[in-house]
Amino acid sequence: MSMRFDVISVIPQVFDAYMGASILGRASQRGIYEFYAHDLRDWTHDRHRTVDDAPFGGGQGMLMKPEPIFEAVESVSAMDGRKPHVVFFSPCGSRFDQGVARRLAAKERVLMVCGRYEGMDERVYALADETISLGDYVLTGGELAAMAVTDAVVRLLPGALGDEMSAQDESFSEGLLEYAQYTRPAEFRGMSVPDVLLSGDHGAVARWRRESALRRTVQWRPDLLDGLPLNEKERAMVDGLLANESTGLEGV
Repeated sequence: MSMRFDVISVIPQVFDAYMGASILGRASQRGIYEFYAHDLRDWTHDRHRTVDDAPFGGGQGMLMKPEPIFEAVESVSAMDGRKPHVVFFSPCGSRFDQGVARRLAAKERVLMVCGRYEGMDERVYALADETISLGDYVLTGGELAAMAVTDAVVRLLPGALGDEMSAQDESFSEGLLEYAQYTRPAEFRGMSVPDVLLSGDHGAVARWRRESALRRTVQWRPDLLDGLPLNEKERAMVDGLLANESTGLEGV
């Protein structure tokens, strides 16, 4: 049975183009996952289909009302026999990363609720199994976050990428950034592809790629190295790079 994603939003139409394109579109066509976007306004009961109201105590902007969100989550949850893992998005949430994506990919069903305006009535978070933040910045709504999470999770589902090794080689799959990659031409504007990648020596290529991944991680994301299991040679190389403030990373 394919994994199911449900999203509740006040602008569900924004998902159509992205979910139907490229890898996500092909994976959906092959039945690897199902995606349903639901309009929160379908669970309102006034002629204006109101989903927001002014906050108690005053303040800027409007807050999303609890009633339609509770009704929507309860109704959508009942649309499939599988109980959904309910995700809300908030700056207060846990930071989304590849580890979270892998954990969500093991779920049978995920239901995401997209906030808008100045936020949501605090009581709606009682519905959440998990609250996620993409990072320390503010978006207009949760729709982009829902697309990012869906994209990251679908890529991990068996068969989604075609080449099952693709997801294993990507950044963060082993705690490191991905190694540098090149394609034709072998020389472009005075910049050459490293000779080892043209050698045909698969063992040498594998060693170069591991070293490249370590060098790139030291250069751009040294925080990822904390607690990472490295052999003695790799640890010596990383320590040397970290000790050199003017690290030369030619050919990484």
